[in-house]
Amino acid sequence: MKTSSKWPDFNSLETKIAINFKNPSLLKNAFVHRSYLNEKKDFKGISNERLEFLGDSVLSLVVSRFLYETLPQSSEGNLTKLRASLVRTETLSKIGQSLSLGNYLLLSKGEEETGGRENTSILANTFEALIGAIYLDQGLQNAQSLIEKTILKKWKELAKSAVSDNKSKLQEISQRKFRVSPNYKLLESWGPDHARQFKLGVYIAEKLTGTGIGKNKQEAAQEAAGAALSRLK
Repeated sequence: MKTSSKWPDFNSLETKIAINFKNPSLLKNAFVHRSYLNEKKDFKGISNERLEFLGDSVLSLVVSRFLYETLPQSSEGNLTKLRASLVRTETLSKIGQSLSLGNYLLLSKGEEETGGRENTSILANTFEALIGAIYLDQGLQNAQSLIEKTILKKWKELAKSAVSDNKSKLQEISQRKFRVSPNYKLLESWGPDHARQFKLGVYIAEKLTGTGIGKNKQEAAQEAAGAALSRLK
């Protein structure tokens, strides 16, 4: 879709998400990237950033309540980590791709030419803006329904995928910031053979940066990498 003030046809999207907007202007607003306003000075409208702000809060509330009710024995710390894994940019971007949200965006020519329709951050932010628009137009129940379909129905898979990315992410950040690779060391292990627990530490430039516990060394290493990533952010 070329950059212009002509709005795309949202019928296919409404069919895909099973929602018919009462106020179409809210749906349109969810797809106005700020770069478009910088280029089209005569455009009568605002960017989707306010809807993104609202959608982020709605998403956090719905996911938080789901985890709270689904995992009654989980600690606050574990619930926080799980929520972060479900609403991370990479996860939301993939949902945005699956819904073809990039096809509906109004972007500047420059953003268009640099791949803005496939940009991870833009797609994630647009999905949040869409959630915000649905919340205002339809209420919490319909916003929650879309979140359930796209995230909560496969929350275990998404959480596992986020954890499995920790080591590769830490490797990338460590090389970029410190020009060294992370080094994982076994700190201790305990328990019977059938239920052994391992504690690993990850060192960057010989400094302990994170620790993790798991039922095997690989799981403990992923947890340690996740802890290190939290410290380095």
